[in-house]
Amino acid sequence: MFQILVVEDDEKLAKLYCTVLKRNGYNAIVAENGEEALKVLDKEFIDLILSDIMMPKMDGYELTRVLRDAGVNTPILMITAKEQYEDKQTGFKAGIDDYMVKPIDVNEMILRVGALLRRAKIFSDKKIMCRSSVLDYDALTITVNKEEVLLPQKEFQLLYKLVSYPNKIFTRQQLMDEIWGMESETDERTVDVHINRLRERLKECDDLHIITVRGLGYKVVKAE
Repeated sequence: MFQILVVEDDEKLAKLYCTVLKRNGYNAIVAENGEEALKVLDKEFIDLILSDIMMPKMDGYELTRVLRDAGVNTPILMITAKEQYEDKQTGFKAGIDDYMVKPIDVNEMILRVGALLRRAKIFSDKKIMCRSSVLDYDALTITVNKEEVLLPQKEFQLLYKLVSYPNKIFTRQQLMDEIWGMESETDERTVDVHINRLRERLKECDDLHIITVRGLGYKVVKAE
């Protein structure tokens, strides 16, 4: 079960978030501020952090900076009353992964939590083998017919996502949300461009094929 750390000094909101998270199959742990959150992180393995910004002792921005400076890559979803562009910019520069403005739709919160956790899974798994072909996340390469091909980061992440779930159809919007992020203003057609580039790079690869599912999106089929 995924463990979510809820960092929120408003007791009612913290209780609401925890209730919704638990109802959707997550285990939730509460911290009232950034300092308490760090103590929890010292003792517990946390898969995702759901954090407010304005809190006593240590706010959400500082918590994020401390974690990122320490090399901690746990996904962070910031939930706050601050909705100005400058506030969002400060959050993303500090290292958050996603941002929601209060009052939030808790159903959307769950969707965003799921997307962030799936994206984190892509990054935590390091290698995938498809017969003789090997995708190496650390090197951003795929080895095809004993030849190593270096891929641009987004192309690699897109391919890695599809190969991680063979035969599963992903819509363009799902791929956009998980690879480019929900806040991205990039057009969905960007996915098509990256898919076409991948097909061209992998035209000599017989171990996997990127299939277009008309009206839906894309999937990868591995060779038997």
